Amino acid sequence: MQKGINNLIEKFGASDLVERRSGLSFITVDQTKAVAAITHLKDIDGYTVLSFITAADWIEDGKMQLTYMLNNPAEVAEIAIRVMLERKKEAGESMETIHHLWPNAKKWQQELKEMYGVDFPTSPGVNDSFILEGWDDMPPNRRDFDTKQYAEDTFFPRGGRVTHDPATYMREQLDPKDPQYYTKKKKKDINS
Repeated sequence: MQKGINNLIEKFGASDLVERRSGLSFITVDQTKAVAAITHLKDIDGYTVLSFITAADWIEDGKMQLTYMLNNPAEVAEIAIRVMLERKKEAGESMETIHHLWPNAKKWQQELKEMYGVDFPTSPGVNDSFILEGWDDMPPNRRDFDTKQYAEDTFFPRGGRVTHDPATYMREQLDPKDPQYYTKKKKKDINS
C-alpha cells in the first residue's frame, strides 16, 4: 500500500494523506491528474477493484468532492482518491470519466450526475434517467436544494395528520385514564 501512496505523491502531486486505519488511506489528487493517478493505481499498483464513487457537497468552501474507493485484493488494502471540483451555483461541475477502466463506473457516474449535478461528458448514458425519472429541478443531493420548499410546491397538503410528542403519546397509550401515572410513579420510586 505504501508503494501506491508514494507513487501518488511523487508522480501525481497527491496531498492531504489521511490513514484511517491499517489498510485504508484517503489522499487528494488534483482534478487534472485524477484519472491518470487512478489508472496507475489499477494497472501498476494492483488496485483492480472499484468499490464505489461518491460525492460530498462542501458548499461553504465552494467545492464538490468526488471520492473513488479503490481496492487491492492481493494486499487487502483500500485507497480513497479524493478529487475537489470547483462548485458551481446551478450545478454543472464536470469530471473526466473512468468507465474505460471499470464499466460499472458508468452507473455511479450516472447517479452522481442526477443527484449532485456532476457531469461526466464522455460517459455512456450519463444523461439517461437513473432514479429520478422526469426530474426537472436542481439535483436533490446538493446542499442548497430546499427539500421542504420542493415538497410544499409539488405536493398538496393532506389534512388529518397530527404530530405527537413521543413521550407524551406513549404515556397516554399506556394509561389513558391518568397519563401522568407512570411519570409520577417513577419520581416517587426515585425519592423513596
